[in-house]
Amino acid sequence: MSRKPSSVRRIALAITGASGAVYGLRVLEEILKQREIELHLTISASAKKVLAVEHGIDVNLDKFNPSALKVPGAERAIYHHFENVAAPIASGSFHVEAMAIVPCSMGSVGRIAHGLSDDLIQRAADVMIKEKRPLVVVPRETPLSAIHLENLLALARLGVTVLPAAPGFYGKPRSVSEMVDFIVARALDHLHVPHELGPRWGEKQEVKSKK
Repeated sequence: MSRKPSSVRRIALAITGASGAVYGLRVLEEILKQREIELHLTISASAKKVLAVEHGIDVNLDKFNPSALKVPGAERAIYHHFENVAAPIASGSFHVEAMAIVPCSMGSVGRIAHGLSDDLIQRAADVMIKEKRPLVVVPRETPLSAIHLENLLALARLGVTVLPAAPGFYGKPRSVSEMVDFIVARALDHLHVPHELGPRWGEKQEVKSKK
């Protein structure tokens, strides 16, 4: 007897070692607001270092404590160690609706673009590509070398959404957090996750009062 596909919305989120860990934390926070979504989280060893440097967050990847991330609702996330290639998200038979790597280091971009699967993050991304499911990568690097550009182009040609951490300014952001949310909003759009992170172009915008 064949099983019916799961009705649970599953999304995978990986945070890797590029600068800009705040993007990953904000995506995590916004997805966890959606009670109907089962969020699978994995964090690379390099991301652990970036979280400590940029946010003073000391996360133990071996004995994971969700409260260490300082993200509301983090206890709802299903955590997988980045070395656990036997985790459910490593298999195409485990239906994950979409995956995001936020931020995505250039090392991760290169490995995924060339089909390497040395850890769970790379393997899960490979699964999304082979199963033709949405994969969003948010690279944060500048300037970009020819190698970076070629690897990103390879991913784009495979159907991956390449969403650089390059905020727009037409919404007249007044803080770093608003610029961060510009990128987070675009990532959530491509994951089909509802949000209310600021106005959209063409929609009526309230004039921001000066304080």
